[in-house]
Amino acid sequence: MLKDEILNLSEAYFEEIRQLRRHLHQNPELSFQEFNTSKFIADFLSKEGIEFEIGWVKTGIVATIKGNNPDKKTIMLRADIDALPIVELNDVSYKSKNEGVMHACGHDAHTSSMLGAILILNDTKDQWEGTVKVIFQPGEEKLPGGASLMI
Repeated sequence: MLKDEILNLSEAYFEEIRQLRRHLHQNPELSFQEFNTSKFIADFLSKEGIEFEIGWVKTGIVATIKGNNPDKKTIMLRADIDALPIVELNDVSYKSKNEGVMHACGHDAHTSSMLGAILILNDTKDQWEGTVKVIFQPGEEKLPGGASLMI
C-alpha cells in the first residue's frame, strides 16, 4: 500500500533530511542572494537524478517529477529558500555561520522537508499519476516577492 511505503520512506530519510535542514540553517542567505542555497539544492537534485531548471529569478529552481501518465494532471508544491536579517542567539551546533542572517522564519525546514518529499515522490512515481512541479522560491521575505516574479 502506498501510504505504508510513504511512512517507511519518511522514516528511512529522516536523518538525511535533518542533516540537510541543519546545513541550510547554518548557511542562511537573504532574499534574492540565495546563490549557495540554490547551488546546494541543485547539487542535491542532480545527485538524486531529479529533473530541474535553475535560474528562475536568478536563484529559484523548478524541479519536475513525472509519475504514470504525466500529462493527466500537474500539481505544484512550493518551498521558500531565503532567510531574514536577524542575529541568531541560539546556542546549537548548527547555529548560523552568517553573522546577522538567520532562518528565523523556518525556510530551512520548508526546503529540507520539500527535498524529503521529492525523494519520496521520486521513489514512488510508478504508483501515482501525473506530474509534480516543485518550486524552490527565492525572495519570499522581500517585496516584490519571488513568487510574483517567478510567475
